[in-house]
Amino acid sequence: MFPHLFHIGAFSMPTYGLLVALGFLAGLWLTTRLAARSGISSETVLNLGVFCALGGIVGAKVAMIVMSPDYRAHPGEIFTLATLQSAGIFYGGLIAALGAAFWYMRRHRLPFLSTADQFAPGVALGHGIGRLGCFAAGCCWGRPTHLPWAVVFTNPDAVISPDRLGVPLHPTQLYEAFAEWIICAILLWFIARRHRDGQVLGLYLLLYGAARFVIEFYREHDSSNPLGLGLSLEQWIALALMLCGAALLTRLSFAPSKQIFNWANR
Repeated sequence: MFPHLFHIGAFSMPTYGLLVALGFLAGLWLTTRLAARSGISSETVLNLGVFCALGGIVGAKVAMIVMSPDYRAHPGEIFTLATLQSAGIFYGGLIAALGAAFWYMRRHRLPFLSTADQFAPGVALGHGIGRLGCFAAGCCWGRPTHLPWAVVFTNPDAVISPDRLGVPLHPTQLYEAFAEWIICAILLWFIARRHRDGQVLGLYLLLYGAARFVIEFYREHDSSNPLGLGLSLEQWIALALMLCGAALLTRLSFAPSKQIFNWANR
């Protein structure tokens, strides 16, 4: 709707970038508060958050380049300013951030599951704010619909495909933003109660995977799914996240009380 907040000469402030930055700061603020309450150093969490953010940015862009048919057809576009400014694909960023977090926590001997639990609500909060940036920029748009809450993009500077300008669409960006905030509220309720280390992370993976799987039915994709069966690649990844979350919750329900992945005292 509003790809740029303002213009000063040739410079413009992208709404997406500002909201993503606010989402990161809000998520990190929430995480530091939760970590301090659980006895984890706030400085360590800040360093870990920045490290994961850098890994997430790289992972999101790599996933975007690998999965986009436009880059396969025009590989020179990889090294353009538009690619540098683009958001990338969240799944790629999430996987890369998890890998970076695993390496960082092992290197600094942090309890993996306990630390990841503190990050889960903040990730949901920040991601929801970031999806507002997607809505402002016009990316990640939905399928055409005539529902009362349909949205119409009219700004030619929006990222949306030109043939979708002026067409009522599902506001899938808002669907995901609201879903993330609901997930954040559920995780905050759950983390305040007695639980095993890792259950908050498992619940996040299960809930986000389920929400994303459903939302993808209303989102428009610019390429066919190579895996078939009528599901998009994003839905297959969502199913994988759901299975990982369910497996982690099941494992923790029957595991001994000692913490899994606790290398702090090794």
